Amino acid sequence: MELLKKFRTELHKIPETSYNEFKTKAYLKETLLKMGYNPISILETGLYVYIDNKNDETIAFRSDIDGLPVQEQTNLTNQSTHEGFMHACGHDGHMAMLLGLADYLKDKVTNLNKNVLLIFQPAEESIGGAKRIVESGLFQTHHVSAVFGIHLFPEIKQGVLGSRPNEFMAMANEIDITVIGKGAHGAMPHLGIDANLILSKLLVEFQTIQTRLTTPLESTIITFGKMSGGTVRNQISETASMAGTIRSFDKSVSSLMVTKIEEISQAYEHMYGCDITISVKPGYLPVKNDQDLYNRFKSIVCKEFEYIEFDKPFMIAEDFSFYQETVPGVFFFLGTKNEALEYTNGLHSPKFNFDPNVLKKGLDAYVLLLIEMSVLHV
Repeated sequence: MELLKKFRTELHKIPETSYNEFKTKAYLKETLLKMGYNPISILETGLYVYIDNKNDETIAFRSDIDGLPVQEQTNLTNQSTHEGFMHACGHDGHMAMLLGLADYLKDKVTNLNKNVLLIFQPAEESIGGAKRIVESGLFQTHHVSAVFGIHLFPEIKQGVLGSRPNEFMAMANEIDITVIGKGAHGAMPHLGIDANLILSKLLVEFQTIQTRLTTPLESTIITFGKMSGGTVRNQISETASMAGTIRSFDKSVSSLMVTKIEEISQAYEHMYGCDITISVKPGYLPVKNDQDLYNRFKSIVCKEFEYIEFDKPFMIAEDFSFYQETVPGVFFFLGTKNEALEYTNGLHSPKFNFDPNVLKKGLDAYVLLLIEMSVLHV
């Protein structure tokens, strides 16, 4: 337990954003080398450890390693030493648990019946990490047959595991809208084309896509969290823009929402004489837990852990989904909700924190899966 706390404490101090995790990679590499492993670099800042048992089947475990551009406000003694950056999503804990698994296995290599792959993946918080690892052929080269991942989750009680079969988390695309109108003096609006006004109307109009243009039986979200336009108070804005996210659980539904955004925008161009540009960046796929592997996972963890099977999926997104497009996978939550802690705010909060004792639960879950899936005999 003390080793897990040490890993978490030291990693929490050095958060780095996607593809900038150089100190993090150095820490992970040094730690794994001391354990006797030969960690291999992948992408710019990732690492993996392949424990080869000369078997034709490999079980993979993944941890994300990047932090967020968030200024920490926990006032903890081990808080971030990188000004303006923080592990506000629990990735420090994820790394600590996977390092803990590596440490547990270092003296048990001869007890393995199958191969084990430990992935320390960069860039989960941006679009790129898991997708690029899949594209590298790592899973095919190392004969991965199943992959597991944990995410700390402050919405359920500390130490409780939770997941669900099939759809678990949403797919997410990033979308940017720019309206180009015509500037004019604020006292002579008839001489301009007000980009701010048009953008505001589009913001409201797009909400009808969810309520009137897609079936209410499908869960969807269209959220624009960032808007900007204009430079001074007494001028008709020539340009205005907003950035947002589209989420659903089905590729065809996501495609339909984009089509409707384009059609509505074209109508507004005709109506107001403006130009509207739309940029959609493909994002995460939906996290879908393989039914058969999930059933096996659930039967195993319920033996020793308090477990919640969620009735409905979550609209948050995770790039673990790219692994699941390649091989069967199960992604699950480890609860961190603890009313005794001063700071237990939600994910991505500058006050996010968790009791490091919970990390032992995650490590124990990993070990139990290896034993019960006949990967490890003890």
